[in-house]
Amino acid sequence: MFNCLIIGGGVSGVSCALILGSALKKPFMTNKKIGIITHQKASMLQDAVFNNAYGIAPNTLGSDLLKNTIEDLQHLYPEIQQIANEKVVSITTNGTFFLVTTNENIYEAETIVLAINSSNPFTIDGFLHDFVIPHKKSLPQKNRIQLANNDHLVTSGVYVAGTLAGHRSQLAIAAGSGAAVATDILTLWNNGVETHAHDSIRKKEA
Repeated sequence: MFNCLIIGGGVSGVSCALILGSALKKPFMTNKKIGIITHQKASMLQDAVFNNAYGIAPNTLGSDLLKNTIEDLQHLYPEIQQIANEKVVSITTNGTFFLVTTNENIYEAETIVLAINSSNPFTIDGFLHDFVIPHKKSLPQKNRIQLANNDHLVTSGVYVAGTLAGHRSQLAIAAGSGAAVATDILTLWNNGVETHAHDSIRKKEA
């Protein structure tokens, strides 16, 4: 049983995982099991070159960024289980948790984060089709979709991040969206007390 299972290894999904990973030493994170399914729909970053993203070196290729951030996640927070080469085909409810079925396995999760792109059609079978709506910030001719949500929360236990949450396709926005979802989950796990996670030079020197 995963306490949180992130679906999608692009910007918003990995950003969410990095924030959750950086909080693993907090007392309320004891025994929390987090996973990320990193293979899901081709990322819009594959052909990108970044010159306008905060903190990213000019001329960074999107394909390199995707590869490097997954490796960084594994190096920094190996406790987060990475599931590669599996594609999610359905998400169903089972009482108080969710069943996430891939082409190879079935996973149980208390909370899920959808962090795939906004391409139409939405290919994951199950109840989430009830939340699919036209993308509110994309040009109609692009035929993009999103999941209806309130500040990233689709329904109890289900969050959405990135373009599928209705954001524009901009790296900094997608990263911030994933981070926002992570801090909401951390706050939930901390009994509703607002929390976030930062590393600092002072902490390391203490």
